[in-house]
Amino acid sequence: MRKIIVEPYNPVWKTEFTKAQLFYGELLSDIDVEIEHVGSTSVEGLWAKPILDIDIVVKNTKDRDIVIARLLEVGYTHQGNLGVEGREALSYEEDNRHITWMKHHLYVCMADCENLWNHLLLRRHLRANPSAVKAYSELKSELAKKFPNDIDAYVEGKTALITQFLKDEGMDSEKLVRITEINKKK
Repeated sequence: MRKIIVEPYNPVWKTEFTKAQLFYGELLSDIDVEIEHVGSTSVEGLWAKPILDIDIVVKNTKDRDIVIARLLEVGYTHQGNLGVEGREALSYEEDNRHITWMKHHLYVCMADCENLWNHLLLRRHLRANPSAVKAYSELKSELAKKFPNDIDAYVEGKTALITQFLKDEGMDSEKLVRITEINKKK
C-alpha cells in the first residue's frame, strides 16, 4: 500500500488536467461528452493528494459504452462501478504510452449520476468558500498523518466535513446518508 501524501495546492495540477482534457477531447471528439476536473486538485488553494480526479460525463448508456471501449483501446482497464451506480471506474498501468499527464483516477459518469453531482457540488462549495478550503486542507493533512497507510480510514475521516459542505449546498439528507455509507471504512 502506498503512503497517503497530502501536499499544498500546486498550479501544475491545472496544467496536467488540461493535457488530459485535450487527449480525451481528441479521443472522444465525435461523442457528446463533458470532461470535468473534480476532486481536491481542482480547487485552487486546497491541499490534496497529487492525483487528478477526472469525470468524463455522458448522457446515455450507448455513449458510455463507446467511451469505455475507446479508453480500453488506449490502455485503460475497466474496473466496473465499484459499488457506485452510474459511475464506471477505469485504471491504467503507469507506463501507458498514451498517458503524458500525472497520476489520475478516471471515471465515466452518466449525466444524472448522483456521485457526479456530489463531485460538482463539493467543487462549487470549495471554490466559493476560502474558509471551507482552509478547514478541509487542515483536516486532510491531519488525517494523512494519522492514517498514513489506511486510505479507507482517511476517506471516512473526511466524510463528516464533506457532507456538511454538501448540506450547505442544499443536498437532501437521503443523499447525504448514501455518501456516508459509501465512504465508511471497509
